[in-house]
Order: sequence, then C-alpha cells, then structure tokens
Amino acid sequence: MLRRKPTRLELKLDDTEEFESVKKELESRKKQRDEVDVVGVATSSEMSGASGGGADGKTREQMIHERIGYKPHPKPNTLPSLFGNLQF
Repeated sequence: MLRRKPTRLELKLDDTEEFESVKKELESRKKQRDEVDVVGVATSSEMSGASGGGADGKTREQMIHERIGYKPHPKPNTLPSLFGNLQF
C-alpha cells in the first residue's frame, strides 16, 4: 500500500457561516415538528379519553400486534400440522 501525505483541510469563514445558517434552519424545522407533535398528541389523547379507552376495547399491545401481523398464539405441534396431510 502506498503511503501519501495527509490532506490539508482549511476551514474558511464562509464555511462556518453556512454551517450556522443550516444548523439554525434545522433547529427551526425541529421546533415546528415538535409543536405539531405536541398539538397532535393532545388532540389524540382528548379523543381517546372521550371514546372511553380505545377502539373496541383493545389494548395497546393488541393493536400493535394486529398492525404488524404478529400472531402470538403458537401452532400445535401435531403430526398433521408438521407434515400436512400425507397419504401413503
């Protein structure tokens, strides 16, 4: 492997100003998202409180399992379920 001299990086005033402007822009976007999320959480909690604790009485865990398609009930380990209906 060839050895080369380290690359010299120079930080200019324009670079720092650009970085600060981008950083402020990202922070302002984050604040706006947080404000929207706080308002959204407040309205959704008010709605769930008014409806009496959720849709159809399902727990949070059950709703997550339903959403991702998780079936927590194991299948029985019987011969037909393991091998299907094999006929000899």
